Amino acid sequence: MGKQSALTQEQRIYAVACFEEGRGERSVAREICVSRSAVKRLYHRWRVRGRRALVTKPTKQSYSFEIKLAVVTRFLCGEPKVDLAREFDLSSPKLIETWARNYRARGEDALKPRPRGRPRRLASTQDGEESELQQLRREVEYLRAENAYLGKLRALREQQRRTK
Repeated sequence: MGKQSALTQEQRIYAVACFEEGRGERSVAREICVSRSAVKRLYHRWRVRGRRALVTKPTKQSYSFEIKLAVVTRFLCGEPKVDLAREFDLSSPKLIETWARNYRARGEDALKPRPRGRPRRLASTQDGEESELQQLRREVEYLRAENAYLGKLRALREQQRRTK
């Protein structure tokens, strides 16, 4: 549980003890007066990891494309996400839902790792110099805009002369 957890350490310990007694997340959430969604997330982690759900993982785990694809395809074929999370030692079954939602929306590419950080600039602009072609294109674009503006201005003046 990180800094973002809605439950205190004592509430998590109490909730896990209630889960082990056979109680569900609704009754536990009502009893400790916290949001049901926070208790539900803990409950799903507890179903996968048991008492280890109380322990904070030291680093954020990253999974390879092949593992994500295998988990998602098995999940979409009907296997329970809790069993898959337990088998692949995932931190939460919620990961599988996220991967499956992304897979449905964008296909296999959604499961591939994305480059981090700011995208690199082109080599020609890194030096602060534009190529001659880029300069000419910008100049042509500027002259076309200027020509269009002057044409409209001329048409407006002609229209004003006609109305007088």
